[in-house]
Amino acid sequence: MDQITGQAREAAPIPANVFAETVTAVEHYTDRLFRFRMTRPRSLRFRSGEFVMIGLPGAAKPVFRAYSIASPSWDEELEFYSIKVPGGPLTEHLQKIQPGDTVLMKKKPTGTLVTDALLPGKRLWMFSTGTGIAPFASLVRDPETYEKFDQVILTHTCREVAELRYGETLVAQTLEDPLVGELASGRLVHFATTTREASPRMGRITDLMRSGAAFEALGLPPISPETDRGMICGSMAMLKETRAILEEFGLAEGANNRPATFVVERAFVD
Repeated sequence: MDQITGQAREAAPIPANVFAETVTAVEHYTDRLFRFRMTRPRSLRFRSGEFVMIGLPGAAKPVFRAYSIASPSWDEELEFYSIKVPGGPLTEHLQKIQPGDTVLMKKKPTGTLVTDALLPGKRLWMFSTGTGIAPFASLVRDPETYEKFDQVILTHTCREVAELRYGETLVAQTLEDPLVGELASGRLVHFATTTREASPRMGRITDLMRSGAAFEALGLPPISPETDRGMICGSMAMLKETRAILEEFGLAEGANNRPATFVVERAFVD
């Protein structure tokens, strides 16, 4: 099996530091985006917003890539949201998985997009592009997020309207969820924009912040270190620009061992 699930040739043994889990559901959104769910190891503990390394069986040395866990820490299964990269060492094959197939996952979750890495604040901004929404899909479904912040603003910027569907469905389901729906109601705000295809709201989130249009549309004051906290996940260019903007607003980057007013995730899929 050439890094592909399905009919497998003799598979290499699973390393001791790796879980082998079963795919339970797959949903394709566009020719570039899909999500999948899989069984969760009983021993796995993680904080909402963290990522793990995942791969596929069937190679002498499986390729592993960092994927944010999109499901909250209380979920009985694990969810991931992925791009499809033609010729990508992992995603070329990962996009072909089906329920019943096996996915490998290293045992140690980690990451900086956790509420523990932020100082207390009133408002939490989650800045995402593309599949960078994945860690925030975990956090907006975690009751602890609403215990720490009065308001949660999830921004999601994509090129085309269809690429926003994962986030739209996520927010709708969160508001209806019996565990977090009541907590999120009136407090979770979804601010989605496109950059290529025409939509009700267009523009890069960085441009909309610099111009003030984002704050005007949301009816909120500009970001302030006294009240606002930020999390950033997206392309390298987006991370760099958004980080610079938050620093211009007076925020400072934090980490797990040094909580501050914003955090950045630098782990990527291929």
